[in-house]
Amino acid sequence: MANPSSSSAPAEASKPAVKDNKKKKDEKKEEDLSDEDLALKQQLELYVERVQDADPGVQKLALESMRQEIRTATSSMTSVPKPLKFLRPHYGTLKTYFETMPESDLKKYLADILSVLALTMSAEGERESLKYRLLGSEGDIGSWGHEYVRNLAGEIAQEFAKRQYDDTPLDALMELVQQIVAFHMKHNAEPEAVDLLMEVEDVDLLVEHVDATNYKRACLYLTSSSSYLPSPDDILALDIAYTIYIKFKDYASALRIALFLDNTQYVKQIYMSTTDLLLKKQFSYIISRHGLVLELDEDVAPDYDDREALQEIVNNVKLSEGYLALARDIEVMEPKSPEDIYKVHLIDGRASGSTSIDSARQNLAATFVNAFVNAGFGQDKLMTVPSESASGSSGTWLFKNKEHGKASAAASLGMILLWDVDSGLAQIDKYLHSTDNHVVAGALLGVGIVNCGIKNDCDPALALLIDYLNKEDTTILIGAILGLGIAYAGSQKDELRIRLSQILGDPKTSLEVLVFSAISLGLVYVGSCNEEIAQSIILALMERTDTELGEPLTRLLPVALALLYLGKQDNVEATAEVSKTFNEKIRKYADVTLLSLAYAGTGNVLKVQKLLGYCAQHLEKGENYQGPAVLGIALIAMTEELGLEMSIRSLEHLLQYGEQNIRRAVPLALGLLCISNPKVNVMDTLSRLSHDTDNDVSMAAIISLGLIGAGTNNARIAGMLRSLSSYYYKEAGHLFCVRIAQGLVHMGKGLLTLSPYHSDRFLLSPTALAGLVTVLYACLDLKSIILGKYHYMLYILVLAMQPRMLMTVDENLKPISVPVRVGQAVDVVGQAGRPKTITGFQTHSTPVLLAAGDRAELATEKYIPLSPVLEGFVILKENPEYRDDH
Repeated sequence: MANPSSSSAPAEASKPAVKDNKKKKDEKKEEDLSDEDLALKQQLELYVERVQDADPGVQKLALESMRQEIRTATSSMTSVPKPLKFLRPHYGTLKTYFETMPESDLKKYLADILSVLALTMSAEGERESLKYRLLGSEGDIGSWGHEYVRNLAGEIAQEFAKRQYDDTPLDALMELVQQIVAFHMKHNAEPEAVDLLMEVEDVDLLVEHVDATNYKRACLYLTSSSSYLPSPDDILALDIAYTIYIKFKDYASALRIALFLDNTQYVKQIYMSTTDLLLKKQFSYIISRHGLVLELDEDVAPDYDDREALQEIVNNVKLSEGYLALARDIEVMEPKSPEDIYKVHLIDGRASGSTSIDSARQNLAATFVNAFVNAGFGQDKLMTVPSESASGSSGTWLFKNKEHGKASAAASLGMILLWDVDSGLAQIDKYLHSTDNHVVAGALLGVGIVNCGIKNDCDPALALLIDYLNKEDTTILIGAILGLGIAYAGSQKDELRIRLSQILGDPKTSLEVLVFSAISLGLVYVGSCNEEIAQSIILALMERTDTELGEPLTRLLPVALALLYLGKQDNVEATAEVSKTFNEKIRKYADVTLLSLAYAGTGNVLKVQKLLGYCAQHLEKGENYQGPAVLGIALIAMTEELGLEMSIRSLEHLLQYGEQNIRRAVPLALGLLCISNPKVNVMDTLSRLSHDTDNDVSMAAIISLGLIGAGTNNARIAGMLRSLSSYYYKEAGHLFCVRIAQGLVHMGKGLLTLSPYHSDRFLLSPTALAGLVTVLYACLDLKSIILGKYHYMLYILVLAMQPRMLMTVDENLKPISVPVRVGQAVDVVGQAGRPKTITGFQTHSTPVLLAAGDRAELATEKYIPLSPVLEGFVILKENPEYRDDH
């Protein structure tokens, strides 16, 4: 631009009424323009006249020159290019002339130019740019520049919707779409290409346009946007991403999508797509972390030994070994006693005096704290103490508990020896021969806990526990049933379905046994949509009497039913219809529960609104479905950050305006939203609620403080809980909750997490979520379930307990230490270039702990990780191109 003032007076800046003025203005304006601009303006006006010339040769020359001018014009970001600006007044003239022209190449030429002019000229919603584009020559659209292409894409989307509505042909449009997508993909604008294809409902086109340089970014955009797309578009987007990953042989990324879609066919296909055994081992690690139960067959690995090796990884047999290696590396093998956790000496004043007395409730709390804190370490100071005399001192702690307290104490041994099946069963065995039924029941539950998440070909848990299902004693029965449920969660084992369905169908079965059978079936068949089991649970529900339906335990039956449909969306509809015929005491409760669990982790906005609607109603006494509705909001919205923040705000409103039964559920919902992820705002809310006047609200808030801090050793929460323990020192119930929360915060000495999400918060493990949901629903009625005699339901949390570690192993699966950078994960979807994926990192050497929202990347070029996401067990392969600098 020669003269800065030249662009300052747009053509239509002022239209004064006085003609005389106008003339002066025009002259004035002519003078304002610099010489070159003036020349350009006259030149263009000449072209416009020449275009209307009779001689085609002259026309062609004029059009050529005009096109040249427009193409070569450069402009700043904020102003319109010069030629377009000067041609504005002539747009109408050219349009009318165009209509009169005969069909010819020249006409197409002019159409091209009009299409570009329409960019700045056409009225809103006219879609003229597109109209002339379709009339114009077939030429390359990219040469007119980015802005033009983007404008076209926007107009195509509108036109497509209109043509679909009118049912007119779309071929011409689709050809243009092809060109635009190719242009976008070439110029690093993958998100725009994907958006356009979604608008014209043809995402399949993407597969042929991606190449090795941009497929990762296109897929990242597809997978991230899938959580905001309505069904079935979301599944379609993920399917395309899967296809693209397979096309570029990025099998580990494809596996993540296959697991997200819960598509076992795809998983098998991925195994069969490669012959690289190491890669298959990495797949197996990802699958075992997800908790998918998979039987590998000949197709997957032809060689028997290879198949055994892979199956062993899928079965999670090595989990305990890896976890203990992590513990040794971080030097936390030393067992901790509950006293180390309570830190009574830090609390001043009244509480410290009263703790010396042994009360059964206090000892029970200590049992749980001890179990959670030493989970998986194989040694503690209460249960596994080596015996001084033959009778052993471990018995002494067991008998410091009353009746059903003994069951929890015996089961805690299972928790301490978590994942270590061989030595676990050996140590629990002695309690199975006890004369006290509670101890036997606890031992049975302990057997289940030890086997949690670990599969074994010889099924030790099944062999041990199945015989106890014929016992008369309800305590033993419940121990065995719950043990089986925990050991085989997600495995869909047929023997269990047959045995437990018999118990469900037996009219003599007592209510509590019935409920626990249903829950175990729900856990074993989580997300399977199994009709037969649904039928048995529905029948069991329908046959309950009015008094039984009033029992707090009965409310876990709809939860068991809903677990069968966990995250399966529309598949729940038939069952939801049936639930409308239940007794009115439980009808609404069942309906809400089915809805919330079926859409758990889908982020479905409409369902959240529906549940918020339930929360807005004012109820008569005896209605209790608002608690599940509040939990449902958290369940559905926990998928992605945005929905999560929004639901936290909605829950704040519910606290202010909701009825009492809503307020009781809000802390639990907050606990679920931020599980093992202590966000400061949520922590403050819960801290406020933990002093609430309503006992149920304050107890739920205390438990939730434990949940959001689970396994983080968060010092601030630990401090809050210590002061709460002195505040509530006279309230047995509250103190019990405080102790449980303290146990959770220091769970696994800070090496474990309860979060059901893994793989960069992309995958949701159904068994883990099932465990959390069951416990949270039980917590909706803390007084009668957790503080009553069913405290051992807390052990169901074991389903969600996972080491929050990154363990790097070499090609022989032996741990190796390499430097990694660990930092806050950054969302880089749709960003240009190759942005950094983590921020504020520190460099550690593996094994390392990953907190919520952390991401790791290798800090060395020496190895290549076989998994796209560094979490859990990652196999490293030596990089053949690596050269040492020295």
